[in-house]
Amino acid sequence: MALSGMTGFGRAEGALGAWSWAVEARSVNGRNLDIRFRGPPGFDGLERVAREGGQARFQRGQVTVGVQAKRSESAGQVRINIEQLERYIAAATPYVATGLASPPAFDGLLALRGVIEAGETTETPEVLAEVEAAMAASVKAALDGLSTTRQEEGASLTVVLSGLVDRIETLVGAAEVLAADQPAVLKERFARRMIELVGESAQLDERVIQEAAVMAVKADVREELDRLTGHVQAARAQIAVDGAAGRRLDFLTQEFMREANTLCSKSTLGALTAVGLDLKAVIEQFREQVQNVE
Repeated sequence: MALSGMTGFGRAEGALGAWSWAVEARSVNGRNLDIRFRGPPGFDGLERVAREGGQARFQRGQVTVGVQAKRSESAGQVRINIEQLERYIAAATPYVATGLASPPAFDGLLALRGVIEAGETTETPEVLAEVEAAMAASVKAALDGLSTTRQEEGASLTVVLSGLVDRIETLVGAAEVLAADQPAVLKERFARRMIELVGESAQLDERVIQEAAVMAVKADVREELDRLTGHVQAARAQIAVDGAAGRRLDFLTQEFMREANTLCSKSTLGALTAVGLDLKAVIEQFREQVQNVE
């Protein structure tokens, strides 16, 4: 299964007897799991189905499930109100007899208010229970469709995140090479400044070595580079894990950035600082993509 995204859409339709319906399930990013439901009146059990189904399938994201249902008009009995029809005919007869009006057409009479009556058929609780059960199956199907699209997004995110982790690893390797030159550069830089201040002396070389050693210890970035390497390995493991990994990847992103900031602050070489800045830029890209991971 690997990574899953938090954005997706699923739809299912169904019909039973006089009823037809459509279910849509969609989700967007969210720090926690938030399930919202909208459904037709009279089918209160559907909300429980939607919530339990969402909780069983997802761990993060804002999930919205909507059910639209209608019953066909043919479900009701239609009859002609004869008494109302005769009243209209009786009211029109004097005008027809005197030639003031033409005899009314039958279809025109049927269009008059109160002539056609549509009675509602009361469905039994058993029938409504069957309809609700069928709607519940459609809710689950829509949630399955939503889960599929979220997994498809996760597959795309896996490729992107893996590429960014590879880039981070490459930059860490470049930083290791550059960091190895820092002690010698520090010694040469300190020696040049001391000579400018006090001139050549027999004891100068020993003092330079001592001071350069102190400065080299302060500028040592090996621990940061080791931790960055460890974070790279941890990120790859989380990308490959089954289940929700978004929160752990988000935490790793913070650790990546902390070490990159320290690397830049300790750097005494322009080239190493440039690598550190590139590293921070890639980590920020990684962070943005991690926000889409469940």
